[in-house]
Amino acid sequence: MPPQPLDLAAVRSFENLEFLARQLVDGFITGLHQSPYHGFSVEFSEHRLYNPGESTRHLDWKVLARTDKLFVKRYEEETNLRCHLLLDVSPSMYYPRPSHDKLHFSILCAAAITTLLQKQRDAVGLVTFSDKIEVQTPVRSTSTHRHTLLLQMQQLMERTAPTTEHGGTDVAGVIHQIAQQIPKRSLVIIFSDMLGRSQQDQNDTLAALQHLKHQHHEVLLFHVMDRATETDFDFAERPYVFEDVETGQRIKLNPSQVREQYRAAMQQYTQDLALRCGQYKIDFVPVDIQEPFDKVLHAYLVKRGKVR
Repeated sequence: MPPQPLDLAAVRSFENLEFLARQLVDGFITGLHQSPYHGFSVEFSEHRLYNPGESTRHLDWKVLARTDKLFVKRYEEETNLRCHLLLDVSPSMYYPRPSHDKLHFSILCAAAITTLLQKQRDAVGLVTFSDKIEVQTPVRSTSTHRHTLLLQMQQLMERTAPTTEHGGTDVAGVIHQIAQQIPKRSLVIIFSDMLGRSQQDQNDTLAALQHLKHQHHEVLLFHVMDRATETDFDFAERPYVFEDVETGQRIKLNPSQVREQYRAAMQQYTQDLALRCGQYKIDFVPVDIQEPFDKVLHAYLVKRGKVR
């Protein structure tokens, strides 16, 4: 699949986001499956003609009144997988610039995964968070629910700035909350830059991820970064004013003054994060927003294959 452009300024409607998601999953949908039979469960799926002699319990009387024909409600059988998408929407996710930021990249990936899940008759829910949960949807597998999720993502994509200035991030608190709420074994997919303010923040987040594993959930963490500037500190050699988008703290310097130390610190941070995730059997996938989306979708399919 060719690389997809990250400039999504032309995207203005929910239908366009749906189209982009479908484009992203093109070539990845071979081998998808659907439940081979239907039962009667909570999620309404479609209608079929009534067969004489069967129970009238699930007849759709409203359709009968409109068409004078007997139709039975069909429902999706218990889904193969339950997935919770956790999307970090804190101020740092709006870096580096509008329509080319970590949040837009993550939304496109989440929309594509949502499309894949629905095609597989799997159930999916969305959680967006910063220092607290902003949006939390039910976990369902219907087409209508997918449309609702994509609409939520579209509205989020159209936001050009965080809802609260210097709001910060509480990845650990949100994950602990979600771990307590999920009743069944699920796949939890997290999109975040994981940029805490201290070593204690990182320790708290890893403890929260361990909480998910203790509850027997599978976890896939996409560490979303702009590698050139956030990892390699690749800035032209001139004076800059660097601002922490979550605290508002500013510092003026030339990149060469701190580049070596910065790179060493970021490398150590990423290695520690990957090592601890490996110890907890959490799939850790570093992602560069300037690269194609393929890596994210492949990682999801591999993980899903392990969970089935």
